[in-house]
Amino acid sequence: MAFSKQNRRLKIKKRVRKNISGTADKPRMSVYRSNKQISVQLIDDKSGNTLAAASSLVKDIAAEKGNKSEKAALVGKMIADRAKSAGIENVVFDRNGYLYHGRVKQLADAAREAGLKF
Repeated sequence: MAFSKQNRRLKIKKRVRKNISGTADKPRMSVYRSNKQISVQLIDDKSGNTLAAASSLVKDIAAEKGNKSEKAALVGKMIADRAKSAGIENVVFDRNGYLYHGRVKQLADAAREAGLKF
């Protein structure tokens, strides 16, 4: 088996996901980070539904000037607003195998400041 960044991340992801799952009242907040974009979903694992989602590809955020970390913070604020409108206050954070650093940390901090609890 070739050891690559993807394999390392998938190994970490499996290790974390065996302990984390979301419910309807406390969904899993899953972050996906590509080289250019970042997105986040609130997932109810019991029913397999996505309750809310936000991405840096949304027109409001894509039109903003700024670097990727600043856009990640805007995505964090957006997911917190969408969660509140869906009646969700508490979430379980799933960093999806990424290090809690940089854009992932910016997104999480912005969501906390906007009122999400995790």
